[in-house]
Amino acid sequence: MRWLLSPLALLCLASLGLAACARDEERPPRPIEPPRDAQYLGVETRLLDDSLVSFQVRMRGARGREDVVAYARCAAAQYALIRGYSFAQHVRTNVERRGDIWEGDGGFVISPDLPLGLRNMDAEVIVDDCKEQGIPTV
Repeated sequence: MRWLLSPLALLCLASLGLAACARDEERPPRPIEPPRDAQYLGVETRLLDDSLVSFQVRMRGARGREDVVAYARCAAAQYALIRGYSFAQHVRTNVERRGDIWEGDGGFVISPDLPLGLRNMDAEVIVDDCKEQGIPTV
C-alpha cells in the first residue's frame, strides 16, 4: 500500500520539525562542572582560516569526553573575546585518551555576530562560567 501525503500534511510535518529545532536553539547550555582532581595541561591554538580555529587541549583527571570538550570550549570562548568577537560555534571535538592523559582537538568558528546553527556560544557568558568553575581559558 502506498501512502500519499497532502501538501497541507507535509507543511504540518515540516513545521513540527522546525519547532523542534527552535526549542533546541533556545535551550540553555548545560553548566560546566569540572572534575574535582582535574589537571589542565595546556592549550595550543591553531588558526586554520580567518574565523576557523583549532584548540589542542590536554588534561589529566577527566571523567570522560565531556570534560575535554568543556576545556576546549573555555579556550575557544576566551580566544573569541581576545580577537574582539562575541560568539563561537562548536564544530567538532575529537578526543583521545593515552594512559591518564586526555587530549582533545576542538574546531570552532569565531564570529562577531550570532552565527546560524545550534552549537552557538556567547563567548562572554562561557568565559564567566569557566572562571567560576575553575576551568582555565587561553
